[in-house]
Amino acid sequence: MCYGYGPSRRSLLAAGLGLGAAALAAASPAAAATPPHHHGGRERVPPGQISIQLWTVRDDLAQNYDTTLTYLAELGYPKVELALGYFGRTARQLRDFLDGLGIEASSSHDGISPDDAALETKIENALTLGQTYMVVPYLASDSLDEWKGWAERMNVEAQAARKAGLRYGYHNHAHEFTTDLGGGVTPWDVLTSELDPRLVHLEIDIYWAVTGGVGRGSRDPVKFAIDVIRRAPQRVLQYHVKDRHLDGDMADLGTGTIDFRRVFDAHRVREYIVENDTPDVTPRQTSEVGYRYLRKIRF
Repeated sequence: MCYGYGPSRRSLLAAGLGLGAAALAAASPAAAATPPHHHGGRERVPPGQISIQLWTVRDDLAQNYDTTLTYLAELGYPKVELALGYFGRTARQLRDFLDGLGIEASSSHDGISPDDAALETKIENALTLGQTYMVVPYLASDSLDEWKGWAERMNVEAQAARKAGLRYGYHNHAHEFTTDLGGGVTPWDVLTSELDPRLVHLEIDIYWAVTGGVGRGSRDPVKFAIDVIRRAPQRVLQYHVKDRHLDGDMADLGTGTIDFRRVFDAHRVREYIVENDTPDVTPRQTSEVGYRYLRKIRF
């Protein structure tokens, strides 16, 4: 769920998200590929740390998986984050295919396993694919006990993953910050207090963290997201990088309202993962715009 604003609040939103006129004007692929000038910015995202969440291109994958992955490799993506399974291949077959393209499946989105046997298979597949990370992508409930139970189980899975040499993480949406589980306690409060920071890292979805700030009534939703990153006991090792239109919908990178420089300058991570659930034009264009944006942004 996205929290939107009416057009009459354009200026207020721009101020709250720390935008300049150039960012508000950026509405074309060309503008997205060339971030507005940022005085003093010297750092760039290391090319080897750029990835894309395959959910972004799910429609193209369903039509032709091989062609879509080949296109991403040709754009320059060195890594992908897997989703939606292996499209008829075994983990070994998929690894061989990706190796042939020169692209790495460094991370994956996997739900909590229903039992220990499923967990063992999940870990074995991740190792076969050469992954560094596996991440729980989504959980939702209004029950405090259920969130605590999930955190307990994730700690168990993370311990098994660590023994195998893998890093285990959790990926946020907005409801973790806005759902009241009773007495003002949120799912994020539960996760950050219950997940073992020695075992579990965070994959912060910047769009959803900003949207959570909007839902909480923050005057500066980007600062809210930065505070989420800085205050969590768990290490933030991965970002999902997707932009936000004025109406609250997801946007191709550089065409929306989020000042990613502020976030990147506040905290560097090991993977910057392009994502847009609702590509502005086509999934391929979203992939290209996102890759170019991350290659050129300075912070």
